[in-house]
Amino acid sequence: MRSIFTYAHWRERDNMDVIVEVSKDDAHELMDRTAKFIAERRMGSAAILLIESLKPLNFIASQILYMIAPFAELIFKPEEYQKFACSLEDRDNVKYLVNKIDEKDAEFHKKLKAEKKKAKELKRKKKELKNKLK
Repeated sequence: MRSIFTYAHWRERDNMDVIVEVSKDDAHELMDRTAKFIAERRMGSAAILLIESLKPLNFIASQILYMIAPFAELIFKPEEYQKFACSLEDRDNVKYLVNKIDEKDAEFHKKLKAEKKKAKELKRKKKELKNKLK
C-alpha cells in the first residue's frame, strides 16, 4: 500500500513543493537525527515502546502525519517533516529508527555513567585534599 502522495517524485501543493519519495540515505540520516534527539532527552525506552507497539500501523501513522502537516510545518521545517512522514511508510525505516534509538540511548547512558563516575572521582579527590590540608 502506498501513500496518496506517491504519484510523482515532486508535486506542487499550494505553491509549495511536496516531497513524495525519500532516498534510503536521506531517510537514514533523518532517522539518525531523530534517534539522537530522543536519546538526549532520555526518552529512548518510551519511544521504543511506542514505536514497537504501533509498528503494525506505521503506514496509517505516516498518513496521519500528512494530515497534520499544515500545523506541524509551523514548528518543523516543511521539507524535513514531509521526508519523515514519507519515510515512516516503509517498515524497514521504522526498524532502523528503533535500532538507532536503542543504539543512541545506550551511547548516551554510557557517556552519562562515565561523567558521573568522573564527578564522583573528583569529589573523592577533593575530599582527600581537604583531609590532607587539615
